[in-house]
Amino acid sequence: MLDNMPRGTIVIEELEIGMTRSLRKEVTDLDIELFAQVSTDRNPVHLDDDYARDTIFGGRIAHGMLTAGLISAVIGEQLPGHGTVYLGQSLKFLAPVRPGDMVHAEVRVSAIDYGRRRVTLDCHCAVGDTVVLKGEAQVLAPSAKFD
Repeated sequence: MLDNMPRGTIVIEELEIGMTRSLRKEVTDLDIELFAQVSTDRNPVHLDDDYARDTIFGGRIAHGMLTAGLISAVIGEQLPGHGTVYLGQSLKFLAPVRPGDMVHAEVRVSAIDYGRRRVTLDCHCAVGDTVVLKGEAQVLAPSAKFD
């Protein structure tokens, strides 16, 4: 299940501090398996119930970068959207995401350098009231002047 705002582009000339966009996605067993295949990260904490039960997590968890990928989806599809170039990302993983969890990923514009087309975005993901990931992204935003 994926619930998100309309996709597209917000060019640098239309961006404002405080703008936000988000999406919600349920993380499924299939998502975890497909991410393991694509990334080649087959750590058993993600894939093996018996193994994961004996870890500090007490059960299987999604890959942290799968959750971080939801931030990338908001940036690349909504804010700023199509044509955005990722320059950097900091991430702090605060709590696990488990199969079946509904993740809310949100991005907020925190700084804009209009002349250089650079945008800083505060990012976080939450499951219910628990923030599971937070960070900051730097991007090069698309411009109406370069269409």
